[in-house]
Amino acid sequence: MTPFDPALFSPDAIAPETAELNEKMVALLTGQPEWWIAGPEAFRAARRRGEGPFPAPVMSPRARTMVIQGKDGNEIPLRIIAPANPRGIYLHLHGGGWVLGGADMQDPMLERIADNTGQAVVSVEYRLAPEDPYPAGPDDCEAAAAWLVQNGKKEFGTTALTVGGESAGAHLTLVTILRMRDRYGYAGWRGANVVYCASDLSMTPSQRQFGNRRLVLRTIDMQQFYNAFLPTVTDRRVPDISPLYGDLKGLCPALFSVGTKDALVDDTLFMHARWVAAGNEAELAIYPGGAHGFTLFPNELSKAATTKMDAFLNRVLG
Repeated sequence: MTPFDPALFSPDAIAPETAELNEKMVALLTGQPEWWIAGPEAFRAARRRGEGPFPAPVMSPRARTMVIQGKDGNEIPLRIIAPANPRGIYLHLHGGGWVLGGADMQDPMLERIADNTGQAVVSVEYRLAPEDPYPAGPDDCEAAAAWLVQNGKKEFGTTALTVGGESAGAHLTLVTILRMRDRYGYAGWRGANVVYCASDLSMTPSQRQFGNRRLVLRTIDMQQFYNAFLPTVTDRRVPDISPLYGDLKGLCPALFSVGTKDALVDDTLFMHARWVAAGNEAELAIYPGGAHGFTLFPNELSKAATTKMDAFLNRVLG
């Protein structure tokens, strides 16, 4: 089937396991407190304690942290999980709506990438909104990328760089690629792993029409995240904020992955189309019934997606 086969978007294409997981997610999340009411700091702390629908994050004994200096003179912790002799460096930018999440909250995923692709995985603890709104988070991701370009060989023994992230982290991945090209003349990324990206922060149709059924990411969630991240920004279609509107020429190969039950499905479809139209290599992977964040849960749909991601990274590394 081609990526745009209508059958992929049919209810009949959704596996029973996926449909069951989605209904469980709705049941788990319905009635949960909202971060913008509880307050972001309290909400983050509760998530780390495992309060609410999800368990506390599992910390890897293999992880170490180093600190680099940001553009504002701030310190940026980098969480590193690396094999003995890395064949490349994967710059990871975590999700969480630019408000939640952390570099140490998905260690099992970082371990998988390190083990399956042989890369040193470097996850950026970028500053979060609303305490540090745009451009603080993107600035930290840019600083980490620039540091790796300059110091990757010394620190990890390789100059082969890939980049990727999920949701807000996928947005920051796109922003970082564009900044590195435009501000540093760097276009050496081997590949980008773009997982259910937010590419248009003025809101695509799928974001606006998703509604408020609690299948992980709702329309109101996007609105609240954007208001926290962009409190004073009036034009949300500036390419540094919405990379969908940027000049995309001369960029690296990319894999765009999304589920059909994700509010960000349009963002991913549109970004893939523009990437290709700009003359870049790109793959599009659409997963029937996949909700936002589906790759982070243990099921067959997630396994298929992460296997494809690892294969893509291995291919672009050569």
